[in-house]
Amino acid sequence: MTPRSRTNQLLYQAELLLDLPDSTDEHAEARRMAAEEGALALFELALQSLLREVTEHARLERHDWRELLGAEGAGIAELHRLRELAAQPASWLAWLIARLEALHASEGVARRGTGASAGLIAVGSGAALGEELRWCLAEAKAELAALRETSQEW
Repeated sequence: MTPRSRTNQLLYQAELLLDLPDSTDEHAEARRMAAEEGALALFELALQSLLREVTEHARLERHDWRELLGAEGAGIAELHRLRELAAQPASWLAWLIARLEALHASEGVARRGTGASAGLIAVGSGAALGEELRWCLAEAKAELAALRETSQEW
C-alpha cells in the first residue's frame, strides 16, 4: 500500500467510526466515547501517514508529527505550511493537535456525563466532539489536495 493509500484508508476508517449507529443500551455512552477516541487515534495515524507521504522526497528518518510540526522540524515547504496552520487557533490542525494531546493524557478526550440531567449535557458535548471531529476530518481532506500537489512537484 502506498503512503497516499494508507492516509486515505485511515481517514475513511476514522469517518466510519464516527458514523456508527447510536444505541440506547447501558453501554451506549461508553460506545460513543470509544468511537470518538478511536476515530481520533486513527486520525493521528492518518496525520503521521500524511507527513510521511508529503515528505517522502526528503527521505526523512522519522515521521513523528510532534517532531515534524515542532519548531525544530525539517525545513520542508509542506511542513512549514502545516506549522503555520497549527499556529492558527481556529484551524483544523490546531484543534486536532489539542485533542491529540488530550487523548494521550490520563483523562482522555471523550467525556462522560454524571447523573441524569448532566447526562443530557454530556450527550450534547459528546455529539459536539463527534461533530467537531467530522469538521476537522473534512478540513484536513480539503487541505490534503494542496499538500499533495506541492509535494508532487518535487
